[in-house]
Amino acid sequence: MKLKCIPEDFRVEEITSVLPGKGPFGLYRLDKQSIGTPEAVAAIVNRWNVHRRQISYGGLKDKHAATCQFLTIHQGPRKDLHQKSFDLQYLGQTSQPFTPAEITGNRFTIVLRDMRVTEIDSAQAAMSELRTSGLPNYYDDQRFGSLGQSGEWIGKSWCLGDYQRALWLALADPHPQDSSEEKRQKQILRELWEQWPACKQALSRSHRRSIVTYLSDKVEAGLHADYRGAFARISVDLRGLYLSAFQSALWNRLLTRYLKSILQPAQQRSFSLISGECLFPASLNDDQSLLLRDLQLPLPSARIDHPDGPVGEQLTQVLSEEQMELRQIRVKYPRDSFFSRGHRDAVVFPEGLTAVAQDDELYAQRQKLTLSFALPRGSYATILVKRLTEFSE
Repeated sequence: MKLKCIPEDFRVEEITSVLPGKGPFGLYRLDKQSIGTPEAVAAIVNRWNVHRRQISYGGLKDKHAATCQFLTIHQGPRKDLHQKSFDLQYLGQTSQPFTPAEITGNRFTIVLRDMRVTEIDSAQAAMSELRTSGLPNYYDDQRFGSLGQSGEWIGKSWCLGDYQRALWLALADPHPQDSSEEKRQKQILRELWEQWPACKQALSRSHRRSIVTYLSDKVEAGLHADYRGAFARISVDLRGLYLSAFQSALWNRLLTRYLKSILQPAQQRSFSLISGECLFPASLNDDQSLLLRDLQLPLPSARIDHPDGPVGEQLTQVLSEEQMELRQIRVKYPRDSFFSRGHRDAVVFPEGLTAVAQDDELYAQRQKLTLSFALPRGSYATILVKRLTEFSE
């Protein structure tokens, strides 16, 4: 099976009830392809010379897809913007910024290609069980794109107040998807780490170099390198991704522990994500189905009270693996970043799930399966794809 052979094979559209009216916020529809949401927002900031703080959006949309989402700009231009990888359409004005709360869900159309007939049959059989048992609401690997080859979470070092390590992980840790130039720049950083004037001279002009310049200026003035201040100079969007990645990994592990506690070994279908081992349940009985249908698990952070009962014990076990306690899952500085607070459904039920099998025009003698469905805000369509295809014969 092949996914995302072309951008049009993976389409996602935000579902919202927000309509234009009156107010100081310009409302826009952002249609993009082959570009991430933060990169598109950065391009808007540069083109229209607005401040990043003026822009608000509900969620991050996949770079390798054709996506539609909404955003607002406080006192934004009342016009459209057309760029190579995206179109920004002005819809009108609103009284409030667009936030995750304004998203009710996402609608997906996904084409799975290069499939054998047996794989089609297996996927369609899995759909029947998915409709009955639901889909474990795991965060998928795209949530963890900031995790480098070290395997260390930037958010963890940040929580522990180790700003130098957090900065090293953010700027210098190798990543499998690094370009050749990115590899070269990171190699310079690793070789000249703490030699900030020399490092500044060796790096190419970039946001990374501006952070190193800040450290170099401190050293040349006879002061200690201010790693806390340097880390705060990373864009707020990126720092937010570091926190969400760490928190999401902890939540995934909590869900896996909970599933293990209620499932028999024969009901456990194991698969792996960057965050660790995960489970798809199989052949649930009525009691198990009812338990999971109503279950919400807390997003780990010091902003919540420690849960009672089995969930609390399982959360303690998850955190102990990181040698941390719940009270430490917090950010002291800078104050513009924080962990999400609340609960997340353990399982979700796709709405309007359909699948159509056809001959694949890109792969001779193979079939494609076109999936259409909607998921609640924050749920990952790629987890559904894994559920349908991970265990085919």
